Amino acid sequence: MQSYHQWLEWLEKSRWAVGIRQSLWLYPALEIVHILGIVLLVGAAFLFDLRLLGFSRNLPVSALSKYLLPWSQRGLILIVPSGILLFLTNAQALGVDPVFWTKVSLILVSALNVFVFHQYVYRPFKRRGASGDLPGMARMCAGISIAVWIAVVACGRLLAY
Repeated sequence: MQSYHQWLEWLEKSRWAVGIRQSLWLYPALEIVHILGIVLLVGAAFLFDLRLLGFSRNLPVSALSKYLLPWSQRGLILIVPSGILLFLTNAQALGVDPVFWTKVSLILVSALNVFVFHQYVYRPFKRRGASGDLPGMARMCAGISIAVWIAVVACGRLLAY
C-alpha cells in the first residue's frame, strides 16, 4: 500500500500537476472543459435514453442515435484528458477518497451498460430493420444509464467540497 501512496505523491508533485496548480487560469479552464464534456456526454445520453424509455416516439431511434451518440463521444474526448489532469493536481486526497472511487466505479458500470446495449440490444434491433419498438432490455439499459449518470454527476459535485 505504501507504493500506491508514493505513486499518488509522485503524481501530485509532477511538473504537470504543479504547473496546473500554479497557473492562474489553467485549473479553471480544465474544470470548464471537464464540465462542457459532461454536458455533451450526459446531455446527449439522457436525450437518447428518454427516447428509449418511450418519450418522443415520433423520432426514429436509429436517426436519433446517429445524431446524439457522436456528441456523447465528443464529450468523452473532453472529459477523459481534463479529468486525468484535474486528478493529478489532488492525487493524494482523491486517490484515497471513497467518493472518487465510487465515481470511477459508476463510470465503469456506465461503460458496461453502453457495451451491453450496443452489442446485445441495439445491434440485433438494427439488423432486423430498426422498425417497431425496442425490446424491454433497451428500457432497462436507459434507466440504468440515467440513474448511473445522475450518481456520477452527484459524486463529482461532492468531490468539489
